Parts: sequence; structure tokens; C-alpha cells
Amino acid sequence: MESIIQKEKQCYACGTTYNLHDHHIIFGTANRRNSERFGLKVWLCQEHHTGSTGVHLNRDFDLYLKKLAQEHFEAEFGARNEFRSIFGKSYL
Repeated sequence: MESIIQKEKQCYACGTTYNLHDHHIIFGTANRRNSERFGLKVWLCQEHHTGSTGVHLNRDFDLYLKKLAQEHFEAEFGARNEFRSIFGKSYL
């Protein structure tokens, strides 16, 4: 997994290295491919990915990661308008 957000292979939320999943921060058919293309992914343990406190059930955590991804995208690839044209909206 290539990520512009995270270099270490550990859960972004808790730091564990056990039972990791790669999480595409901005998902949906086209957005998942774009997340892959631009490295908008992080490692999450099973609990923080699909568990009861995971990003797929925790709207605040999901929005936090989306804002983080957009900040990294803008720093690495371009302006907010470019992010908006690729992903359909701004989270910032």
C-alpha cells in the first residue's frame, strides 16, 4: 500500500501492528480508485476499520480522515478546486 499520509505499517488510530486492513479514505466506486491513485489510504486494525468504533460506523472519525486526506492532497498535488473536481466535494 502506498500512502501519502502514513509511512509505518501500523493502525493509524491506535498503533497496533496486528490484523491490519488498508482503508481507502474516500470511497465509492470512482473515489476508491482515486484514493488509490493519490495515496489517500491509511492502515487500520480490524476494530478501527470495521469494528464497533471503526471508521465505517463512526462519522466523526470518518470525517477526520477525509479532512486529513484533503490536507495531504492539497499539500502534495494541488489546490482545493482540484480536489473538489476529482472527489466531488471539499471536506475543509
